[in-house]
Amino acid sequence: MTKIGIITGSTRDARVNLQVAEWIKDYAEKQGIDAEFEVVDIKDTGLNRFNETVPPLMANKEYATDENNQWSETIDSLDGFIFVTPEYNKNISSGLKDHLDYLGSEWHNKAAGIVSYGSTLGIAASLALRTTLANLKLAIVTPQGAFSLFNDFENMSTFKPQEVHNATVDTLLHDVTSWASALKTIR
Repeated sequence: MTKIGIITGSTRDARVNLQVAEWIKDYAEKQGIDAEFEVVDIKDTGLNRFNETVPPLMANKEYATDENNQWSETIDSLDGFIFVTPEYNKNISSGLKDHLDYLGSEWHNKAAGIVSYGSTLGIAASLALRTTLANLKLAIVTPQGAFSLFNDFENMSTFKPQEVHNATVDTLLHDVTSWASALKTIR
């Protein structure tokens, strides 16, 4: 069975990110897509800011902590990802970037989709994330989900997406799943 991790992109206490990630998981399961989906919350990993002696850290296990090893094992066990990113100052959050930088080969040759949100749909953040993911040898699918803080959130705090997004999210989920399955053959 293909395993898809839905990676949260924020560690802030006041975040809405986890709501979006859980909605994506629930939506995928209701569509009957032939894959296992799990939310991977970067806030729960115990990793600190990336400030390591040897990047990527997992290239040299002698520097690894239990948190590093757990993060490595979690990402290594997944076949593909859907990154749920907020837009902070036209970019991804530092927490998400740090979590990406902790690893190297665990990301390679896997599929990735992007779901963004913000006052301008998170478009700038998704573009920045595409570049980072491509450098980690992830195959990024299109289209991407893009939600508005003004139209898809009640009081900018409760996620209530408009139905107009369903077709895009369907395509995203199917593409990530099929690409993730295909890329298993080269890992």
